[in-house]
Amino acid sequence: MNSRRDFFKFAGIAGGALAATAVSKVALAALPEAVSQSSPDTMPPLQPKNGRPYNPVVTLNGWTLPWRMNNGVKEFHLVAEPVVREMAPGMKAHLWGYNGQSPGPTIEVVEGDRVRIFVTNRLPEHTSMHWHGQRLPNGMDGVSGLTQPSIQPGKTFVYEFVARRPGTFMYHPHADEMTQMAMGMMGSWVTHPKNKHPQIDEVDRDFIFLLNAYDIEPGAFKPNIMTMTDFNLWSWNSRIFPGIDTLNVRKNDRVRIRVGNLTMTNHPIHIHGHEFTVTGTDGGPVPRTARWPEVTTDIAVGQMRQLEFIADEEGDWSFHCHKSHHTMNAMGHNVPSMIGVDHKDVAEKINKLIPAYMTMGDKGMADMGAMEMPLPDNTIPMMTGEGPFGGLEMGGMFSVVKVRKDQKPGDYKDPGWYQHPKGTVAYEYAGSVADAPRQPADAHAGMKHAAPATPEVEVQVRKPQGHGGH
Repeated sequence: MNSRRDFFKFAGIAGGALAATAVSKVALAALPEAVSQSSPDTMPPLQPKNGRPYNPVVTLNGWTLPWRMNNGVKEFHLVAEPVVREMAPGMKAHLWGYNGQSPGPTIEVVEGDRVRIFVTNRLPEHTSMHWHGQRLPNGMDGVSGLTQPSIQPGKTFVYEFVARRPGTFMYHPHADEMTQMAMGMMGSWVTHPKNKHPQIDEVDRDFIFLLNAYDIEPGAFKPNIMTMTDFNLWSWNSRIFPGIDTLNVRKNDRVRIRVGNLTMTNHPIHIHGHEFTVTGTDGGPVPRTARWPEVTTDIAVGQMRQLEFIADEEGDWSFHCHKSHHTMNAMGHNVPSMIGVDHKDVAEKINKLIPAYMTMGDKGMADMGAMEMPLPDNTIPMMTGEGPFGGLEMGGMFSVVKVRKDQKPGDYKDPGWYQHPKGTVAYEYAGSVADAPRQPADAHAGMKHAAPATPEVEVQVRKPQGHGGH
């Protein structure tokens, strides 16, 4: 993160979505600093230095946007701009985002805070900002053409409202959405409760990320914004496995994971080794009487979900979307299945003409993970990642929740692979295996039917007479 200099002091600006030209030059000279981030790593939680206290979240492969207090108003500065996002080591994408990243930084406030957000447009086209799920004045809702004029390139608008209810929300444009959201313009918003809430528990670890998807052909850098269904990169906060960081927690921590979906399809998010409950949505906390234990919950398009569990089982536990194609990278479409087809001789002949030619394995796609398959620049294998016992054969929306008894409170560093206690790892059986008992081939020869065969039935069809005797 760029060094955060002290914010300038300046007189307050009246609330409203105002064009920069309508704001005084004195005020513009003292805009909140536009803090930027270039690293794709998960940043430590931003501890509040002023304003109401709260327990901060950790943005997976992201960060929280700093603010300044100005006469009791919490002020932020978002800059919409082209960015370069490393989706995984070895692959970068040319996206649009905020403050140097896609998604943009998480905004954290407290219930009852008055917030003022300056949005500067450095894109080549107009934009706006919608505060997804917020209760606010209609003119602050950010729908271009309906509730405000568009923010033209080079202009800055001001949004001001009170964070009226606690919960997990998002922000994204409501202008040329098909382009701008497909290019990665989105971010998370958390409003913390100002007091103890009967439906909101205090947690030890609080993570947040957004689900997003791209169609970026191997070797390309920009997403195909015209794609509606056939995406080939399924990501969390614009990162794909093995580029997604692990979620590192202490044994017996109460863990909350906030997930928002801004892809074009639903995602059944699944955790191994634990059960969770859905404790909140973008509509607010779920009443305790309406919760039940799950290991998978489906998150539809435009929804936010808060998952909570007690991390009481040590280990390295998979955490992923349960749509199998969503845990793969750069997957091609219309690829024929070659399972069971011996194409070795054909492949050798084609290789003489095309040295880099490679077919899908005849046993399954896992064969391809073991091959030294040449890849175009700026892409990564479809199935990749190494674990302590070999290849993970995963990609896309996949990570690991690492639970350790010696992980210190507030420590988010990766503890490395889990050291399994002796006798707790599945192993190969070395003994002999007896043949399975089989039914004799003539076992049914003397059996009689319990019921007589169904007699033939004659079906007579009578066509209805038309009106007038026809």
